[in-house]
Amino acid sequence: MQEPDETSLYVMNADGTGGAWWCGDLKSIAGSVTVGGGDGAAAWSANGDSLAVLSQLPRIGYHRVSTAIDVCSAAGSRHVADVANSVSGIAWADGGHDIAFLSSKSEVLTPEHVWTVAAAGGAAEDRTPDLKGTAVQVGGDAQGRVWVLVAHGVRSEVDEFGGGALKTAYRWPDGIVSGVPVSTGYAGADGPVAMNVGDPNHTTNVAVADGDLSDGHHLRKLTHEGDEQLAGIELGTVRVVDWKSKGGIALEGIATFPAGYVEGKKYPFLVLPHGGPEANDELAFDAFSRTIAGLGYVVMQPEYRGSTGYGAEFLAAIYQHFGDRAYEDVDSATDFAIQQGWADPDHLAIFGWSAGGFMTSWTVTQTGRYKAAIEGAGITDWGPFLWTSDIQQIDYDARWTDEDPEAFSKFSAVSFAGKVTTPLLILHGEADQRVPTFQGIEFFQILAARGKTVRMVTYPGSPHFPTIWEQRLNVMQEVADWLKKYNK
Repeated sequence: MQEPDETSLYVMNADGTGGAWWCGDLKSIAGSVTVGGGDGAAAWSANGDSLAVLSQLPRIGYHRVSTAIDVCSAAGSRHVADVANSVSGIAWADGGHDIAFLSSKSEVLTPEHVWTVAAAGGAAEDRTPDLKGTAVQVGGDAQGRVWVLVAHGVRSEVDEFGGGALKTAYRWPDGIVSGVPVSTGYAGADGPVAMNVGDPNHTTNVAVADGDLSDGHHLRKLTHEGDEQLAGIELGTVRVVDWKSKGGIALEGIATFPAGYVEGKKYPFLVLPHGGPEANDELAFDAFSRTIAGLGYVVMQPEYRGSTGYGAEFLAAIYQHFGDRAYEDVDSATDFAIQQGWADPDHLAIFGWSAGGFMTSWTVTQTGRYKAAIEGAGITDWGPFLWTSDIQQIDYDARWTDEDPEAFSKFSAVSFAGKVTTPLLILHGEADQRVPTFQGIEFFQILAARGKTVRMVTYPGSPHFPTIWEQRLNVMQEVADWLKKYNK
């Protein structure tokens, strides 16, 4: 069945008794319910008698995005506001007088600013219009505090939102905070605040706050998962670097070097554009970068236009320009690595998954500079993709595919398959609903029919990225084998 299911709210006591449907008029509640907020679609009020709820139009049958905010209780629903864009996360703010959430004014639709609306109803207001980074998550806790995870480039921090403004609360040195904090206290009582932290040399672990916010925002790591395994592995250095593209766009990226790297020596190079595209690479332990660097490569993760962490204008630049602006930025990362003397220009490779897979498949139709390319679950044919992905994709381009097909074929790799000279490996899950598997099959069939060097591996039962360990291991092995065979 392709029509979206109705999603309503059922509430029961913690012991499973007293269950009842609340607010039967709400049929399109988006996502999950959280205690205080987060990325969920509903948040309990402090006294526990009502929920702030997000409802979004079903995916199929609409081409304009809107979100409704309601307050729901056993007595019924009370409409608060309509927001003419995407919304994510919800939390009660200002002692329950306001409701905070993330939304946007941009055509890219990605929620990236903190907004509020009076709980009694009214017009929603962007409270962070000048934010230089990107608000990624919002959540509340039992003490009424509102936390916001904010990306500033490849780093992230937790801010506290109050009085209509953000204030830095917690940072992790040389790394990231991953997700809004969780408070172990109950309503009316303080408890430790815990959150996940990570950096390029350690896997993500749990840290707790020592002292209050006026005490230096100090975090102390509680868990050390992965440290024992990594202790016996020599890791290369990781650097945050910046450069300007040929068009003068200021860009940032993460460069991962092989162990024993010798300054001034040229190494095989791989550029690794991230997925999303409305996402970013984080200054954290990255399995793909570390694995490929372990093969003797310098790996660059470029934060191209369309990435989060650099403000609304940078994020919105992706709209209708994924195939030119983002491509120019990614390719400029390779230019930069060559200019720095890190990359051997005769041994260049590119690899990406999802939106990064699109970038890979598109790149090999635009240039032959790369000796090897690996595309994971990439978009190769934009027209049918927009209507067959499991989530709406009009943040890339809201034009109608049947009325303006050329607008979508202009950045579709299948339309330029004859130009491909780079050996291409295609990896795709057979149960992928985010980027349906036919996207990889179509491109593979066209390339194979033209006599191009191409290989496709599919993973039975796999969604957008394999979840089974043996399949994930095979992804790494296929990548290593392809690079060894063709980027030599």
